[in-house]
Amino acid sequence: MERLGEYRARNREIHPPAYFPDYKTSVARSPRKPLVALQQSLSEITGPVFGRDLLHPLDNDLLLNGKVNQEPVGERIIVHGRVLDENALPVPDTLIEIWQANAGGKYRHVNDHYVAAADPNFLGCGRTLSDADGWYRFRTIKPGPYPWRNRLNDWRPAHIHVSIFGHAFVTRLITQLYFEGDPLLRHCPIYRSIPDEGARERLVAKLDLGETIPLDTIAYRFDIVLRGRRQTPIENKLQGA
Repeated sequence: MERLGEYRARNREIHPPAYFPDYKTSVARSPRKPLVALQQSLSEITGPVFGRDLLHPLDNDLLLNGKVNQEPVGERIIVHGRVLDENALPVPDTLIEIWQANAGGKYRHVNDHYVAAADPNFLGCGRTLSDADGWYRFRTIKPGPYPWRNRLNDWRPAHIHVSIFGHAFVTRLITQLYFEGDPLLRHCPIYRSIPDEGARERLVAKLDLGETIPLDTIAYRFDIVLRGRRQTPIENKLQGA
């Protein structure tokens, strides 16, 4: 019987640090002492596996999965791409979950008190599994920017939170997807906390006219690379701002 090994730790030189003073809340929550490495248990290494039988046909269609009486307001977009390993090989059956603000920059959450209007036809969350070639696809609304209490006049760029699950809970990774050409990116301390400029660029979804549906939906491509020099930067915390 093949012996199961532990999962490889992330490369901390690529991913954002836990402590970044310009990102105000990281000061209080970042560890002050070196982390203790724990051996992974058999349950962490072997399960669970997320199957397609758990998915609803509309889970990856945010234009329809929260619809009450009409489709949500905003710019209709497709977000698609591939989940890849360090050798650019596809990683199939990866659970990808997303959550986001609506077109006005407001989340469907009781603690979101931004003055922008809520959209009763938009849930702002979805999920899908990558196929045999690593491809995934969502239809959604392009989220709006919103202010946040970091400094006096800080605004988050338009972004989508992305969670990636392999075949076990311990493999969960979380990141944020941004959009090409957003002028707020250079002002965002969360985005700028990533030390390497090339790594920051790997968080930016690129316009993909080849997948755009004329007169209907603009497409953006966002590949998720799990390891290696081209890996996608990953957050150090469970939830994004």
